[in-house]
Amino acid sequence: MYSVYILQCVDGTYYTGIALNTAARLAAHNAGRGAKYTRGRRPVKLVYQENGYDRGTALRREQEIKNLSRPEKVVLLRLTCAAETDS
Repeated sequence: MYSVYILQCVDGTYYTGIALNTAARLAAHNAGRGAKYTRGRRPVKLVYQENGYDRGTALRREQEIKNLSRPEKVVLLRLTCAAETDS
């Protein structure tokens, strides 16, 4: 199953992607073997993750997130953090 994830780059920008193994993908980004966008913005840290998608659905969700404005992404991240602290 695929995961959709958001990374926060060292310059404060966000990168959204999909992966079968998010931990391995994060390590690849931080080693400079990830997306071209993150190579010059390392280190990156995982700030958001949604699990349980097939590839097609993960790609669609990734695009939905990429289409969000930065303020909308910040709200998504805050809502997720609030939900985790309520659990």
